[in-house]
Amino acid sequence: MSTQTPQRPESPGLRMGRPFGIPVYVSPTWLIVAAFITYTFQPQVAAELPDRETVITYVVAFVFAVFLYVSVLLHELAHCVVARHFGLPVKRITLYLLGGVSEIEREPETPAREFAVAFAGPLLSLVLAGVGFVASDLLPVGTIPHVLVWQLWVSNLIVGVFNLLPGLPLDGGRMLRAGVWKVTRNSGTGTLAAAWFGRGLAVVLVVGPLALALSTGQEPSWSMMLWSVLLASFIWIGASQSLRVARVRARMPQLQARTLARRAIPVTSEVPLAEAMRRARQAEAGAIVVVDHEGSPIAIVSESAVTATPEQRRPWVTVGSLARTLEPSLVLRADLSGEALLDAMRGAPSGEYLLVERGGDIFGVLVTADVNRVFSGV
Repeated sequence: MSTQTPQRPESPGLRMGRPFGIPVYVSPTWLIVAAFITYTFQPQVAAELPDRETVITYVVAFVFAVFLYVSVLLHELAHCVVARHFGLPVKRITLYLLGGVSEIEREPETPAREFAVAFAGPLLSLVLAGVGFVASDLLPVGTIPHVLVWQLWVSNLIVGVFNLLPGLPLDGGRMLRAGVWKVTRNSGTGTLAAAWFGRGLAVVLVVGPLALALSTGQEPSWSMMLWSVLLASFIWIGASQSLRVARVRARMPQLQARTLARRAIPVTSEVPLAEAMRRARQAEAGAIVVVDHEGSPIAIVSESAVTATPEQRRPWVTVGSLARTLEPSLVLRADLSGEALLDAMRGAPSGEYLLVERGGDIFGVLVTADVNRVFSGV
């Protein structure tokens, strides 16, 4: 399973190396699927190697699980190498329960590049399948190398073909997205189309094997149904996440610091909170900025701290005691918008930011809660 996403946990697992300068991690969940593959593949190994001891057949099955994840790693590296060729930053690769994740931190700028990055993984898997098919014919039947190579080429063929299915978060879904993006000239439309295809694919993965078994009068294989449900769940969750991302991006034009800003009044730090709030109401302002005696801003009064202060104490509490010192990262340009604004806020999480004009004049205060309301319901 292969996807590309910039959002993963900060501690993804055990670090294994840096091929092509890209950190590779293995999640502890890999041990679960390695054990499952070993257990389910061992009977087939035993049947093809009848003269081998049971312990040996389990070892061969485990080696197959390791080699399969090496194939997955090569699949993900193909995505990353092509992405870096286009100048896209790659954070890391993580191998986990259902395959691998390439963490590409920025989306390609054009549909053609999106298609190329997505297609690189399945293409490499199919190439590995072809090489393995040829190699299996050159190895003696009934030997451990033949068993491993045969299963690996079949597995790479399955991985390559499966990832070409047209639905996010699979590579084929990203290729479909690129195609719709090219036709409509709208990446959001491409994401919506590919995500809904992904949801449909998830339903087919569960219903299809069950319907096939019932139509032939056979009992569904528990292992096949387990894999179907796992894969369908992964695809459904990934497609749903893509839909949310598309909705968020659709609201990006509304994200303008200047439009969302609250008018602010300047007060010195020794002014009582009650008096500062009176001045704010009189000026129809929604924020309070603490300034020094020369009028330069030095802090922003926290809205949450004001709310938490009982009304009877407000005449005795100074605004300076409820303010956060203005670090440089909390001072943003008033003309920021879209992802540039979000990136600036992510770089310095806070409840409030001071907005200034290019000349340094105070424009107002941006409250994080107001930004969050733009995306409410997404």
